[in-house]
Formats: sequence, C-alpha cells, structure tokens
Amino acid sequence: MCDLDHARQMLNIAKRDLKALGGMLDPDIFAYEIFGFHAQQTAEKALKAWIAALGGSYGFTHDLGLLLSSLTNMGADCSCFSELPDLTIFAVHFRYDDAGDDCGFPDREEVLEQISGLVACVEEILS
Repeated sequence: MCDLDHARQMLNIAKRDLKALGGMLDPDIFAYEIFGFHAQQTAEKALKAWIAALGGSYGFTHDLGLLLSSLTNMGADCSCFSELPDLTIFAVHFRYDDAGDDCGFPDREEVLEQISGLVACVEEILS
C-alpha cells in the first residue's frame, strides 16, 4: 500500500473514532477514562495518517508526543496541537486503572474541538 493510501485509510479510521468521541460528551454516561482513551486513539490515528502522507514511518507507538516530534522533524508545523501529548496516558495506563473522578480532566468540548481540528488539518493535507 502506498503512503497516501495508508494515510487515507488511517484518517478514515480516525474520523470514525472522532464520530464516536462526539457521542461521549456526557460524563454521566461515559467515564473520563473512556472518553480520554477514544480521544487519544483518534489523535494517534490522525497523526499517523499525517506522517504517512508526508512519506514517513512511525513504528509501533501510542505516544502522541513522539508522533508530534516526528512530524516536527519532517518539517510540519504542529504547534497548535502541543497539548495532545497530555492524552497519551489514556492509551494504556488509565484503561486498566480505576482513577475515580475526572481528576482535572480537560473540558470534553475543548478536547473534541482540538481533535476535530487535527482531523480537519490532516484531511486538508490529503486533499
């Protein structure tokens, strides 16, 4: 599969995750760990799509900071997504930890807006 085909496939998966994330805004229904996990997954797949679109590779990682660093090293301007690495902890750690209440988790609407912006950015790159 060529890099652009792979990038489009990853972005399509990210867009499905984003759609699900939009349905998880109610904290009475979805615990913050579940929302955070899907937010992290959406961002991870979108960042991997971006890397693939630029012809790069990303290996096996869930670390959003590492993915952003890779993009920066490839010359991409990722400055408006600098808060995304905060979601990395939801990739594994909080999936298996009963952390209780939201512990200061960022506003869900803000997270959704930032990740929606990331997906739109990658979509524009691929168009």
